[in-house]
Amino acid sequence: MNKYTPKDIEKKWQEKWHDDKIYAFDPSAKNKFYTLVELPYTSGDLHVGHWFNWATPDAYSRFKKLRGFNVFFPHGYDTIGLPAENAAIQRKIHPKDWTMKNVETMQAQFKTMGSMIDLDNIVITCSDDYFKWNQWIFIKMFERGIAYRGKALSNWCPKDKTVLADEHVEDGKCWRCGSVVEKKEVEQWFLKITKYADRLIWPEKPSVDWPVEVRVGQNQWIGKSEGMLLDFEGIEVFTTRPDTTDGATFIVLAPEHPKVKELTTAGQKNTVEEYVQKASTKSELQRKENKDKTGVSTGAEVLNPVSGKKIPVWVADYVLYGYGTGAIMAVPAADERDKEFAEKFGLPIEKTSFKAKPKGKKQVNYHIRDWSISRQRYWGTPVPMIHCEKCGIVPVPEKDLPVTLPYEVDFTPKGKPPLASNDEWLRVKCPKCGGNAQRDPETLDTFFDSAWYYYRYVSTDYDKAPFVKDRVKKMMPVDIYFGGAEHTLGHTLYARFFTKFFKDIGLVSFDEFALKRVQHGIVLGPDGNKMSKSKGNVINPDDVVKEYGADTVRLYLNFMMPYEGTAPWSTEAISGMFRFLQRIWKLQEKLSKQAKTDDESKARMSKVVRNITRDMEQIKNNTSIAFIMDWLNFLSQKKEISKEEYKTLLILLAPFAPHIAEELWQIIGEKYSVHQQKWPSVDEKALQKQKVNIPVQVNGKLRAVLNLSADNLKKDTVVKLALENEAVQKHLSGAKPEPIYVEGKVLNLVIKSSSK
Repeated sequence: MNKYTPKDIEKKWQEKWHDDKIYAFDPSAKNKFYTLVELPYTSGDLHVGHWFNWATPDAYSRFKKLRGFNVFFPHGYDTIGLPAENAAIQRKIHPKDWTMKNVETMQAQFKTMGSMIDLDNIVITCSDDYFKWNQWIFIKMFERGIAYRGKALSNWCPKDKTVLADEHVEDGKCWRCGSVVEKKEVEQWFLKITKYADRLIWPEKPSVDWPVEVRVGQNQWIGKSEGMLLDFEGIEVFTTRPDTTDGATFIVLAPEHPKVKELTTAGQKNTVEEYVQKASTKSELQRKENKDKTGVSTGAEVLNPVSGKKIPVWVADYVLYGYGTGAIMAVPAADERDKEFAEKFGLPIEKTSFKAKPKGKKQVNYHIRDWSISRQRYWGTPVPMIHCEKCGIVPVPEKDLPVTLPYEVDFTPKGKPPLASNDEWLRVKCPKCGGNAQRDPETLDTFFDSAWYYYRYVSTDYDKAPFVKDRVKKMMPVDIYFGGAEHTLGHTLYARFFTKFFKDIGLVSFDEFALKRVQHGIVLGPDGNKMSKSKGNVINPDDVVKEYGADTVRLYLNFMMPYEGTAPWSTEAISGMFRFLQRIWKLQEKLSKQAKTDDESKARMSKVVRNITRDMEQIKNNTSIAFIMDWLNFLSQKKEISKEEYKTLLILLAPFAPHIAEELWQIIGEKYSVHQQKWPSVDEKALQKQKVNIPVQVNGKLRAVLNLSADNLKKDTVVKLALENEAVQKHLSGAKPEPIYVEGKVLNLVIKSSSK
């Protein structure tokens, strides 16, 4: 018997699986199953955290294929984003060159994983064909009033003279030049996601299986609230509790509210201006999460329309101008946050009658705002619009799509977007009147790219539309979508929005794009911290594969913790996984043509298959592997094992460690391939014959062991048999015990001191 040497078998099988296309999806076949994993960003080398994200979905997809499903498991790369532009500036490398080099590196690393994903048929979001359909979708949204040009307060770098997304603001400063960021009203492109707010709210009992925390989080972010608009001498206030208006003792305005300048008295002018300026350097997230509330008085007062009293007007940055009216009435007696603010600044607290009936108009408000998708940077999908002095904003004709990125640009221009630095690209003729015009120099937010990529997977080579409607109808919704919890309020919400828009224009017939969502956890570095190159704790999978092989890494990542968990990488634990595979390899020595699968083995094997099948369906891969370990332990204790027993072990192992399972399958003379076999079935008759030992305790002390058949383990039966047992009766002394039974495990008969 040869020694188990991963490097001798893994590349061989990866190449054969690829050449034979054993995992190819058959569009004409029935019983489809669409597995989706969030497409990775092309940041460079993968680390084991990336492998973790994919290892469980890959094992799950292999499991579904073995169970007879026609599995569609596509792949792609999220290639548009800020790091690529950073690399261009810092390393003097063009973002396209840097990105495509990373795609090549990551492709090679994914191949070493031995995954069943289709790496020949991928989506790259910076490709011209993807840009084309991004732009087509944008134009369709523009034609229906969903995409529009408007103004909004934005993060503004006064030095680079550019708009910054929240993620580009670090401690109130520009990520690129370090200048203090200001708030400035800037014209930009928006998507009217607020029009879909009601349709995006999750019902109490949704038709799809998404985590509760995702559904609750999105509903809170959408923030639908029904209330009333009240007028406090020209200040409009939205409240959900108009019945408490008589208890309002002060008004609070957002720093950006136009009434701040109008109302601030001369004596408070400098104080208010200083406060407003400081607030402009904070992101909305910082303002919302800051528990230490700050604020200043404007010096002005307004009339409470119900109490008839004059109440002061304050400015505080915890009030956001984009939500409601940007002004709140504070009722300290009925609201804890208002009470804390009042106590901190010595403002009055007065009882409310809860019977106030102010005059106002009913209104529904939402926390969510229209999605700003303008980005004044180079590396993104060009906005497919043309600005003409005569005709206004005109869409690029469909025949002229895609609008591609010019290679020659200045990535760090001052006062204008990078695309505007290429005059030849910028200047065009208006498609409507033929006059001089210019392209829109902005690019689309990267979340636009990732909001619909899973549709493109279905028909990557189609050139008549973003996707083939009939294929989508057959293959979607996605059956299971694996991804990160950090995308609850971004990507997954936008993806649901795009799906509803696609339904409105007749491209799809369903409301939700994924039937099930599963969130992955995080693999920490060996030091317990998040993996980071700066901390020197990154584990490169290439290094570990060289030492132990891909199967060991895959097996460890599936076993180390639940998929939604968080745990540090352990070098000691992964070496234990390698030893486990060595034991499976060595077990072939016990194979005997004469050996038969006896009743006990059949029963135990069926129980293992049943437990693994159940846990795999619930994405509990760690416990599934634990059951394989139990089965291996049982087989290892036998002098010889049957081929049926060993074959079952290899099929159960195949989703997790595909290379060694395939190699051993061939060694024992079975027909290629183990990954095209049928998942083992459960022999119910064998389970019924199986004998189970049930310990019987009296007040926690073992007094007897009942040997019962597996189909005879109900509480009433076990208790009856235990009470009839002579050894048990001797310790009961005629008392009537209270039975505590863990089904199939143990029975404890508890005698209370008062029992007679």
